Amino acid sequence: MKRILLFLILTIALILTYFGWTTYPKLDLISGFSAKSVASGHFIDHRPLELIEAQDNDIDLLDLATNAIDETKKQATASVYGIKKRKAIYRHGLGATLINDNFDTSKPYLIPKRLKSKPGLYPYGNQKPQDTLFDNIDYQKLNVAVDNAFDIGNRKEKRSRAVVVIYKDKIVAEKYAHGFNEKSKILGWSMTKSITSAVFGVLVQQGKFDIYKPAPIPEWKKDDRKNITTNDLLHMNSGLEWVENYSTICDATQMLFQAEDMGKVQMDKAIAYKPNTHWNYSSGTTNLLSKILRSQFKNHQDYLDFWYMNLIDKIGMHSMIIETDMVGNYVGSSYGWATTRDWGKFGLLYLHKGNWNGEQILSPSWVQYSATPTATSNKGYGAQFWLNAGGKFPDAPKDLFYCSGFQGQMIAIIPSKKMVIVRMGLMGDKAFDFNMFLKEIVETIH
Repeated sequence: MKRILLFLILTIALILTYFGWTTYPKLDLISGFSAKSVASGHFIDHRPLELIEAQDNDIDLLDLATNAIDETKKQATASVYGIKKRKAIYRHGLGATLINDNFDTSKPYLIPKRLKSKPGLYPYGNQKPQDTLFDNIDYQKLNVAVDNAFDIGNRKEKRSRAVVVIYKDKIVAEKYAHGFNEKSKILGWSMTKSITSAVFGVLVQQGKFDIYKPAPIPEWKKDDRKNITTNDLLHMNSGLEWVENYSTICDATQMLFQAEDMGKVQMDKAIAYKPNTHWNYSSGTTNLLSKILRSQFKNHQDYLDFWYMNLIDKIGMHSMIIETDMVGNYVGSSYGWATTRDWGKFGLLYLHKGNWNGEQILSPSWVQYSATPTATSNKGYGAQFWLNAGGKFPDAPKDLFYCSGFQGQMIAIIPSKKMVIVRMGLMGDKAFDFNMFLKEIVETIH
């Protein structure tokens, strides 16, 4: 009996040791991710907790979290086994923000001014898209191709939530998974990086910023980071230290789920390589870019307004909301929400070389710059846009460039086909066959 008791004690001790070594350090991130996901999904897109837990939080270890929503306080909390409790608050105009115990929830805050909706049909207005038939489209094959992106029954193999296909400015195919529709706001994750890049493009178009000068960061002027340009940052080519691996605790996860000032995390990193010699994907870099944008404005209100009034609302993306961190800066790396149709409008802006219904929001040279490979990315990355120049999708056109986000969010811009294809989902390219998805759709245009 003593041997059995000793065995049980040792077994429990080993289990607790293993848990403490492998999982306990992650609990803060688990509860942080869960609280933020619940607050955003519920208060931005009005999803019930059950749907968020079953879909948005259907990620390894997140099932350990216990979540709760407070409708009165507009907040969500999460904990793991009653410990590591985290809170995310929702504020109108700013979305949900994961906060720590030092955050003063009673402090007044600024919200961005928004432009009003424009009349007219999609994409230059918000009224229902006009039904248009093109003789050179095989609609039967197109509908089959779009259907192929979705799961049948209760399967969880493809996990698409929405697909919109736009050809010559007209929606020619559109489909949503159960529980979603054209009004559903969906998180774009790292597609938001392309929005951040576009804001710089607007400043450049207005003659207010030079991306080829050293980045305007005073803390770098006295060390070897002084030669890093904003151009280097836009290309993920700064040489700064950064680790982005969402399967473990790393710079990226600590930034998103623990940092107060997300842009400062990358700003404080040391340089590991000479600028423009080593490509390294970094969400910290994009949040640093957002922080640099903040420094271009005399006050915080102007910074908040500029993104919407000079870009987002200017092209009718009125559903979009970009969430902020605890210091009030936009989380330009990851936290942009919009309807699938509005994500499509952003793709159309780039398809039309920065021109929106006659107004040049971005210069054509900026669009070309965004879609030109940086020398160190093996033709796979431009300026906060991904590229197919290196043949990542071998059966899709080489001129395709795209916004890409965690779990397979995509805005594919294909100038040679006059197409924009948007796919929103919960399964990334390790499981979802984007090459076949794009191939099947493109081949329906003759």
